[in-house]
Amino acid sequence: MRVLTVYAHPNPKSFCHAVLQEFTKGLEDAGHVSEVVDLYAIRFDPVFRMQDFASYVHESMPLEILEQMNLKQRVLDFAGGPIQRFIASRWLRNKDSLAVAKFIHDHRPKDVVAQWEKLENAQGLAFIAPVFWLHFPAILKGWFERVFAYGDAYALTSEGWRGEAKGRVPLLHHEKALVISTTLFKEEDYKADWEAPMTRVIDDWGLRYPGVKKVEHVYFYGVPVADDETRRSYLERAHKLGKGFAQS
Repeated sequence: MRVLTVYAHPNPKSFCHAVLQEFTKGLEDAGHVSEVVDLYAIRFDPVFRMQDFASYVHESMPLEILEQMNLKQRVLDFAGGPIQRFIASRWLRNKDSLAVAKFIHDHRPKDVVAQWEKLENAQGLAFIAPVFWLHFPAILKGWFERVFAYGDAYALTSEGWRGEAKGRVPLLHHEKALVISTTLFKEEDYKADWEAPMTRVIDDWGLRYPGVKKVEHVYFYGVPVADDETRRSYLERAHKLGKGFAQS
């Protein structure tokens, strides 16, 4: 299986990085093809900016929605100086909304396109990161916001375009996603109150709803306060999770 692991921790000497190493070693020991995206190492920009709206314009959208977006004006607004605007206006003259939508989507940010291609080519996904405010670190959350775009990760039916969540159409094809979260606090706190909202937001909304067939979320609790034996057991489990990734 081709597995893409998206990793988010700023310290290459962290315990979280040791988890990454053991997990990827397990994948390789089992014969999987492993690719790692280290978001801090590549300095991925997690901030959704004006140019990112191009990722949310797609020729598969209903024509009336595309026409409401005034796409020709968007192209002119981002064309640049007077010469570029003149060239753009001539190109736009005989183009309908579908053609303009395709043009805009084809010109979404290059770093997003590169990440989407890695995601699309993978059969399985893994995410390894510490828990920040009961979610992913901002750099990884921003990766989802920028990469899981309309027409790629999901689409909408007519119900969805009326604002109904049941109109969301999954487009991802991945067999499995594994989330490994390292925590500061202990297991009883997460089991009592905190895992449920994380499951709902990260696992269900972020991965199951877009179409991932199986989602597993593993927590390594209380890492900073754990004893050496517990830490060793976490690393051993990370290796086993990689080695047994394809198992149900």
